[in-house]
Amino acid sequence: MDLVPAFLMHKIPVGQWARVLVNYLTDNFHEQFRLFSEGLDWMIQGVVFLLNAIPPLILIAGVMALGFWLHRKVRLAVGIGLALLLILNLGYWEQTIETIALVLYATLISSVIGVPLGIAAAHRPWLFTLLRPILDLMQTIPTFVYLIPTLMLFGLGMVPGLISTVIFAIPAPIRLTHLGISGVPTHLIDAGKAFGASRMQLLFKVELPHAMPNIMAGLNQCIMLSLSMVVIAALVGADGLGKPVVRALNSVNIAQGIEAGLAIVIVAIVLDRLLKQPGNVSE
Repeated sequence: MDLVPAFLMHKIPVGQWARVLVNYLTDNFHEQFRLFSEGLDWMIQGVVFLLNAIPPLILIAGVMALGFWLHRKVRLAVGIGLALLLILNLGYWEQTIETIALVLYATLISSVIGVPLGIAAAHRPWLFTLLRPILDLMQTIPTFVYLIPTLMLFGLGMVPGLISTVIFAIPAPIRLTHLGISGVPTHLIDAGKAFGASRMQLLFKVELPHAMPNIMAGLNQCIMLSLSMVVIAALVGADGLGKPVVRALNSVNIAQGIEAGLAIVIVAIVLDRLLKQPGNVSE
């Protein structure tokens, strides 16, 4: 330590700066954050209420029909039905609905923000250079760290879990949208320009159709990352399948932990199979 220059021995107060910022936001915008939290929570609970209002067997049949309509595979539809019936049999149907609502909102918010950002970054290399370290930070920082400021700003409930999930999941659609748009062959762009296409026409008729597999892969990854945050979000009061997992951990209840974990896996598999590009779902 004697060889280290004296100025390097002085700790940079990064944590103190973050605390000052969060305290400033909490002190000056407490009501605005809580109003936003209540509104977002009302929207999430509205989706949960609507899904719970549908009898489980009818909802399962609807998901099976959706799977068959998207992929035209009877085995896929039957497999989805049996998987959801297993969740119903295990007694985790209401928690599954809450988890799906949380994942849907997290994916919607991440896609609405992430896809346009990915398109803009593909067209402006300087923007992607600026975004890359931020995306690396969002994906690699321990997820528990997100919970501290979101809990202080938004309070207990679904909203801090949702915000933390969005922060963790949004890099996927940004990166894969950027990859898809950047990978459009130059000759396709040149052909579109030769036919007099405007920038918006090039985007919607050339770039987005070519990049759609990458964008859908980003959406799929976003859903999987959101599901991976379910248990962590439960630590700040978010409802869903994370709560029984946390209870099982606290009480060392192996049976409950395995059942709730199996339900999370089933939800992940069902959503993954539904969102696969037609023709890519294995037999």
